Amino acid sequence: MRFVVASLFTAILGLILATAFVTPASAQEAPNVGPKPPVVVKPMESHIGNITGHAAAAKSDYKRYCAGCHGNYGDSNGENAVWLDPKPRDFTIATFKCRSTLTGTLPTDEDLFKNIGRGFTNSNMPIWNTFTKQQRADLVAYIKIFSPRWEREKAGDPIKIPAEPPVTIDSIAHGKALFTKLECWKCHGSHGEGDGPSAATLTDSKDNPIRPYDFAAGKNDSRFKCGNTNEDLYKIFMTGLDGTPMPSFADVIQPNDAWDLVHFLRTLQVKRHSKENEVLSAAHGVIPPYVDKTPAPAAAPTDNKSPGGGN
Repeated sequence: MRFVVASLFTAILGLILATAFVTPASAQEAPNVGPKPPVVVKPMESHIGNITGHAAAAKSDYKRYCAGCHGNYGDSNGENAVWLDPKPRDFTIATFKCRSTLTGTLPTDEDLFKNIGRGFTNSNMPIWNTFTKQQRADLVAYIKIFSPRWEREKAGDPIKIPAEPPVTIDSIAHGKALFTKLECWKCHGSHGEGDGPSAATLTDSKDNPIRPYDFAAGKNDSRFKCGNTNEDLYKIFMTGLDGTPMPSFADVIQPNDAWDLVHFLRTLQVKRHSKENEVLSAAHGVIPPYVDKTPAPAAAPTDNKSPGGGN
């Protein structure tokens, strides 16, 4: 009798233990373990002017010059990435800071082509001016293999940039008013030194700490993340730097007014020789209060007819 009871207890205990081990497997599908599969080089292309880039042609260049930071799989996990600040771009999410297209859209091939050749200041991305134009075009195509966005979406349309108006003390004053109204100072600081009250709390889309641009630190050769011309600066805040706290202001600034903000931001680069600083110097370094000179809308015409409709 004792043997029968013991056998029954053992059988029930075994069933319980077996169920305990089986349940997690049924609740969560087992992963496909093992080494990562090789990178599949999709037949992606890029088109820059009359140059056509092919992903397959850039495989060796990417592995030699790019994978150490961006990773073999384009996921920003290269062997050098742990030492880098800011972190390398993650191509798998296809989110790019420097574009000529509206926020949330893919950059153009020309945008990526310029980014590779220009590099990024205040980062570890160098100027790859040793590549031929064909090599750069091929690398642009190769970058596209890492995200399915390139297969289902088209690049955005480049924003239209109006001609830059003359730099005047009035345009600088209006730019200062916009800088205050749009609360740019909360990140960049009241003097543009990147020390605003929100600066220490900022992170990018992958939760890495990110620092606002310090306008005051640069000299005559200072560059922004996405270029060094007034037009480059215009594009930065009209398209936004996707993946960062820097938003697009395209919906809140009129295209021509945006140039006034450009002119004011240049005055924050106090060590830079520029037309904006020449104009400010001529005004004895004083930016006057902005006065809106836009004409008031015309009043609606009054109806002079009598209540009875007579003349």
